[in-house]
Formats: sequence, structure tokens, C-alpha cells
Amino acid sequence: MQSSVNYIKEKIGDFIPQIGIILGSGLGDFADSFKGIVIPYSDIPDFEEAHIEGHKGCLVFACIEEKNVVMMQGRYHFYEGHSMQTVTYPVKIMKKLGIETLIITNAAGAVNKNYSPADLMFITDHINMMGTNPLIGHNYDNLGVRFPDMSEIYSKNLIYKAENIAKNLGIKTQKGIYAATTGPSYETPAEINMLRILGADAVGMSTVPEAITAKWCGINVLGISCITNYASGIGNKPLSHKEVIETADKIKDNFTNLLMEIIKVL
Repeated sequence: MQSSVNYIKEKIGDFIPQIGIILGSGLGDFADSFKGIVIPYSDIPDFEEAHIEGHKGCLVFACIEEKNVVMMQGRYHFYEGHSMQTVTYPVKIMKKLGIETLIITNAAGAVNKNYSPADLMFITDHINMMGTNPLIGHNYDNLGVRFPDMSEIYSKNLIYKAENIAKNLGIKTQKGIYAATTGPSYETPAEINMLRILGADAVGMSTVPEAITAKWCGINVLGISCITNYASGIGNKPLSHKEVIETADKIKDNFTNLLMEIIKVL
């Protein structure tokens, strides 16, 4: 980790980020709005390249609303064959760089039948259906304890603030539970029905490993899902990544306005 941190610090100088943002599928354009320092993942020691469409694979450091922010344009996914250590490695690096709050965004499918594509959902909790945990293995005691409490991964205080901001902006939002599966195949109708019975409102293939890791190392977490499609068995057409990217593009103005105002109050 230290080699990654040292390389990044050489590039950013005395810039110390307070806020980290993970930009999910189709949401990476948010970072392009700001003049800052852009570092491709491929240049950073021990970082992997990002290969999925809608994930540019860069760290962007910028001052937004007088706050120092580091943004991940794209993330690593477990379904790409990465280990959980690789998937969550950037979170640990951002912690070492100084962030105190992490905003995790994703594109997700609606499990709750009352949700619609283009909704924004604040994550209140999650269900880990990935069959593993990012904290398995050696514990780095300088970052977090061996058995961390997960009773409030997603900060209720941050959700409250974000809800009020959305209301003032006139942006419709939902609040619910996110379920994470491994992918890369989309879930079957039977699996979606199971997740609904378990209490999930949205489903995706990311976020949970990063959220667990962030909570473990003492970072405040806000999770935002962009509902880009109906999950399997709800809609009447096959699911595709193209639809995910297209819907994310349609809601990027609301997403951008909401994110800007959230950053302002952090």
C-alpha cells in the first residue's frame, strides 16, 4: 500500500482529500466536470486497470465546493476475476490519503416493484450475496479491528442530510436495501423473487465490498444507487449493460446536482 500512496502523493503534492467518491457504471462523467489532477489506475503501483464499459479507470483529485475530493472513475468488480483485496484496495488507499467520508454510487436493478428506472435510492443497509467477505485474511490492525461492527454501515446522519437536499432540489428519491450478487450474469426471476422476500429493494454487483471495507477502517459511508432497469422477472424485456449505461446517462443531471449539494454540506 505504501508504494501506491507514495506515488499518488508525488502527483498531488500537499492536496489532502477529505471526501472520496466511487463513480459507478455510466456515472464517471461527473469527474470530467472539474479541473484537477488525473491519475490513470494503470500508472499507480499495485493498481489494476479497469476494463468494463462506463468505467474509465482514473483517480481524479479536485476541489469541489471548497472541499478536497478524490473520485474513482470506475471500480474493480469481483466478477472480473479480481480478488476481494483488489476490489477494495482503492478504499484502503483513499483512507491512507486522508478521506473521512466515502460516497459510493452504483447502477442497480429495481427489485422493489414500486421503483422505476431513473430513480435514485439512498442505501440504508445491504445484503451480501457474494459468498465471501473483503476482510477475510490478514487483518491490518493499523486500519481496523479484526471483528468490526456492521450495525450501521451507511450513515443515518448522511442519509438524512442527503434526503433533505434531494427534497429541496425537487429530486424524487427512494430509500432501501441493496443486495450484491457476484455477476457477471444478471439474476434469474427466481433469484430476484428470493431477494425480494429477503427484503432487498435493489440489486447490483458492487458496493458491498467497498462499504464493508470503508466501515472497517472508520470511514463514514453514503451509498447511492441509480436505478437503471427493472430486475429480471419484473420488466418484459431482456436485461443488457447498454440499457444500464443509457439510463445512467439520462439521470446524470439529477445525479450531478444532488452530488454537488451533498459535497457542499459534508
